Amino acid sequence: MTATACTRLPRSTFDPSSGFGGVYRGKKVFVTGHTGFKGSWLCEWLLLLGAEVYGYSIDTLDPSLFNQLRLQHRLFDMRGDVLDIEALRKAVSSVKPDLIFHLAAQSLVRQSYDDPVGTFTTNVTGSINVLEVVRLALDRCVVIMVTTDKCYENRERLRSYRETDPMGGYDPYSASKAAAEIAIAAYRRSFFSTSLDRQQVAIASARAGNAIGGGDWAADRIVPDCVRALQRSKPIVVRNESATRPWQHVLEPVSGYLSLGQELWEEISTKNTQGTRLKELASAFNFGPLPGSARTVRDVVAELLRHWPGKWVRQVDPAAAYEARRLNLSIDKAINLLGWRPVWDFSRAVAETVAWYRSAQSQTSTELLEITRNQIAEYTCDAVKCGARWAIEATPNKVLRAAKVSGGGGPNAPSAVRPRLES
Repeated sequence: MTATACTRLPRSTFDPSSGFGGVYRGKKVFVTGHTGFKGSWLCEWLLLLGAEVYGYSIDTLDPSLFNQLRLQHRLFDMRGDVLDIEALRKAVSSVKPDLIFHLAAQSLVRQSYDDPVGTFTTNVTGSINVLEVVRLALDRCVVIMVTTDKCYENRERLRSYRETDPMGGYDPYSASKAAAEIAIAAYRRSFFSTSLDRQQVAIASARAGNAIGGGDWAADRIVPDCVRALQRSKPIVVRNESATRPWQHVLEPVSGYLSLGQELWEEISTKNTQGTRLKELASAFNFGPLPGSARTVRDVVAELLRHWPGKWVRQVDPAAAYEARRLNLSIDKAINLLGWRPVWDFSRAVAETVAWYRSAQSQTSTELLEITRNQIAEYTCDAVKCGARWAIEATPNKVLRAAKVSGGGGPNAPSAVRPRLES
C-alpha cells in the first residue's frame, strides 16, 4: 500500500456533521491538551461534526499534528496550563462549554522516570483542577476525563483488565494515572452524583492507550521512532521487542470518547427522573481492540516494514527503566452499554498510519488536512459496515450507500473551515 492508495468517495456522499446522532453540531466543546496527538485528531473530528471547539493547552512542540493541520486557525486556540486553576476557571467560565474532553497530560512512561514530580502534578493535580472548575463554574456539562489503560495494577497476566479491577502502577506515569482515576471517582461520588440535584453534570473516564496513527511525533514511542529512522534511511532501534500491547489506530479511542460523550449528553438532556442509565454511563470505560488482538513490538515493526521498506536492529539496555511486558483490556462494557466496537484491525491500523506518514514527507498542510479527513470519513464508512451504533444511527443512508458503492473507501471530506476566533 502506498501513501496515496486510499480510495476517496465523491464529496457529496459524506455529511461530516451527521456523526454521533448530530449531538456535537453547534455544541461548545472544550478540549484540554488540544495541541497533542490525540487532541488534534479529536479536534479535527469535532470540527467535521460541526462543533464549536475551544482548545486549552500549553504551547506545542514542532513538528506536531496540530501545526501540520493548522488547527490554530480553525478553532478557539487558548493557551494555558491546567495547573493554573485560576486561569483554567476563567477560560471555562467564559466559554460555558456543553462538553469537556480532558486530555492534557504528561503521557510518556520513560519521561515519567526523568520527571516524576512533574508527571504526578500534571496528571493528578491537573485532573483535579478540571473537576474543581466544573464543580464551581458549571451546572450543565458532560465531562470525559481521558486517562490510560496503564492505570490498572498490572500483574502481567493473560486475563483482560475490566473497569472494576484495582488501580495501581509500577512506574510514575502509570501510578499517576491510577491516582487520577481515584480522584475522578471521588469527585463523581462526592459532587456529581446522579441524583436530581446534579443530574445535568455527568463525569466519565476513558481508558485507552497504545494508539498509533499519523501525526504522532513524540519521543520514545515505537511508531514515531520507526518513522524518524526510516525517513533518515537508518535502521530502526528496538529496545523491547517482546512487549505486548493492545495496539489500535487513534480513531478507535477517539470514536470511543465521542460515543461516550454522545450517550451522556443525550441522557442528561432527557427527562429521565430515575437516572439509572446515567449512573451506568457516568463511570469508567475501556476502549481497545477485540480480545486476542494484542501484538508485540516486533509485530508492529514487521508490519510497518511491509509498507515502508527498511531494517531494524535489537538494542537491549540492561539499565533501562522498567516497562510492563503484557497488557490486555476487556471492552465488554463499551460494547454492551455504548454499542461501540473496534473498526480497523491491526494490519489496517498500521497501513493507514504508514500511509499518513509517507504523505507527510511531501504534502502541504492543505493536502495533509484532506488526508486526515479522508481517514476519518473512511473509518466512519467502515464503522457503519461493522455495526458501530454511533455510525449507524448517525449516517443512515448517505455513508451506507457510499460504502456499498466504493467498498468502504475514504471520501474527500468537505473542506469548509471556520475562521479563527480569538479567545
